[in-house]
Amino acid sequence: MVTAYVLIKANVPSVERIRDTITELDGVVTANIVAGDVDIIAKIDVDTPANVRETVTSGILTIHGVESTHTYMAME
Repeated sequence: MVTAYVLIKANVPSVERIRDTITELDGVVTANIVAGDVDIIAKIDVDTPANVRETVTSGILTIHGVESTHTYMAME
């Protein structure tokens, strides 16, 4: 199992819709709206690092209003 955290910069007026759409993606465990440099932090649990890439590139980054992402894979 691979766990990753995705920090997401989003269009603020649409942040709740974006968060709700992210939570529907396969592999996404949680997605929380946060204060700070990013707007949403999502936790992903999938089988392989390739699945992380797929979830981010074909899922999160295709959602209207998502501006950018930074992905961090857990090492433990």
